[in-house]
Parts: sequence; structure tokens; C-alpha cells
Amino acid sequence: MEFVFLAYPSQSELRVSSFLGVSLVYTRVITGNVLIMVAIQTEAHLHRPMYYPLGSLSGVEIGCTAVVVPHILANILWSEKTITLLGCATQMGFFVGWGSADCFLLASMAYDCHAAVCHPLQYPLIMPRMLCACLVAASVALGFCLSSQWAAFVFSLPFCPARGVRHFYCDVPPVRCLVCAQSHSHEQSVLVAATLAIAVPFLLITASYASIVAAVLRAHSASGLRRAFSSCSSHLAVVLLLYGCCAFMYLRPSSSYHPGQDQFVSLVYTLGTPLLNPFVYTLRSSEMKGAIARVVTRNRLPQENK
Repeated sequence: MEFVFLAYPSQSELRVSSFLGVSLVYTRVITGNVLIMVAIQTEAHLHRPMYYPLGSLSGVEIGCTAVVVPHILANILWSEKTITLLGCATQMGFFVGWGSADCFLLASMAYDCHAAVCHPLQYPLIMPRMLCACLVAASVALGFCLSSQWAAFVFSLPFCPARGVRHFYCDVPPVRCLVCAQSHSHEQSVLVAATLAIAVPFLLITASYASIVAAVLRAHSASGLRRAFSSCSSHLAVVLLLYGCCAFMYLRPSSSYHPGQDQFVSLVYTLGTPLLNPFVYTLRSSEMKGAIARVVTRNRLPQENK
């Protein structure tokens, strides 16, 4: 009862270059997101509601990549690229859980942008710390609730004797292709779970940005329009990249799975989005850039004194 991953290169030169490339990207993902979390935790002026979802988003990105990337690196080097049925289900459940939490967190951050732009004077009352903590907890809880049902739908059906997964890890589309008894009810159940995890948060984000645009246009202020879109454009860029890739992967029937292009798209939202997240959110904020610079300086000084 094992699956075999078929997407890894067999040539030694490609394996070495792939290992080095993925290792470099993964190191930068962990470093960038950890710096954001440490800066928000240690800098007193960042202890504000708008920064708590950002720190939580960095934690979710670390969890999402940690589920699959170390396994990818090990499979690049190992000759036998196998995983047990239980291991595959566990990896899928955690990966989809963290990914769904990511989608819900981005929706809560869009609501935060809406409150900051549309109701700046009432923002402390609309977004207190307790509400931010509840939104983060609800995002993670909903993400893992949906992922457990998602994995249960996929692994409740019998698999074919051929256990070759044409992918780098246990994701939903390539594993569903190995199911022998295709069930319309299970197909619809997986689609409903994907819709709740992807389409619903995206609609909430769209509604938030529509209200932001309407509020700015009512103000008839060009400078206000620039400030509003400057503060929210970074969030919108991450949203479009993540939701575009996720919609392409999950909001379609299993019969339309194409291994080559789907492997590339999955690497974009598995490594690309967590890599861009620290740069996108810190380069737009002088407060975050200054806080991260102070964190790096504090850590560097003890090493230089030694």
C-alpha cells in the first residue's frame, strides 16, 4: 500500500540542480517569514491589529511549505521515491489544511483593509485584538475542517493497482487520478469543499475591494485613491497569484488533469507565493522594513561580539 512519485528527474545533474534550487528557495521562505513573525512579536509599535494577521499568515506559509518541501528534497536524493497510503493521506490533509487557512486569512486581511480605508476613525473599534485573534483561529479551524473532509472523500474510494503519482507530493488532483471507481457524488463533494475553501474567500475579498473602491471614489480625492491602493495593492497581488493557481488546480474535474502544467502551477503556489509574501508585505511598509532591519542587527551584534 504505497504510492510512487514519478515527477522527479532521473539524471544526476538535474537532481543536483533541483536540490540546490529548491533548498535555496525554501531557506529564503523560512528566513523571510520567520523575520516577519519575530519583528511583529518583538517590536512594540507593531503590536497593532493590522499586523497580527500578517504574522499569522507567515506562520501558515511556513507550515504549508514544511509539510511538503522537506519531503521533496529527500525524494530528490533518495532512489526510492515512495510514500505509504497513511503518509499520503496525512500529507494531503496538512497541506490542504494550511493552504485553506491561507485562503481564509487573506480574506480576513481584505476585511482589515476595508475597515482601515473605509472607516479609518472607527478602525480600532471595528478591528480589536480579540477579533483579530478570533479571525486567525477561525481561519485555521475552517481550513483543517475542510481538509479532513477533503482527504476523507479522496481516500474513501478504491485505488487502481498502478500506484504511480505523477507529481512531487500528495496533492488532491494527481491522487484522484489513481482512483478506479469514479463516483459522481464524491466528485461533487470534493468540488464543494474546494469551492468553500477557494471561491467563498475570494468572493469576500472581491466584496471588500469593491467597497474600498466605492468609498475612495465617493471621497473624490486623487491622493486618497493613491494611498488606498498603495496600502492594499500588495495584498491584492498575493491574492491574485494564490487564488489563480488554486482555482486552476482544484476547481475543475479530475479528468482535466495535465501532469506537466499542473506540476509547474503547484510549484508556483507551494514555493512562489511563500517566497514573495515577505517581500511583498515588507517592501510596501516602512515600519516593517525598519523592524526587520532592527531584528537582523540585534542578532548580528552578539555574533560579532563573540
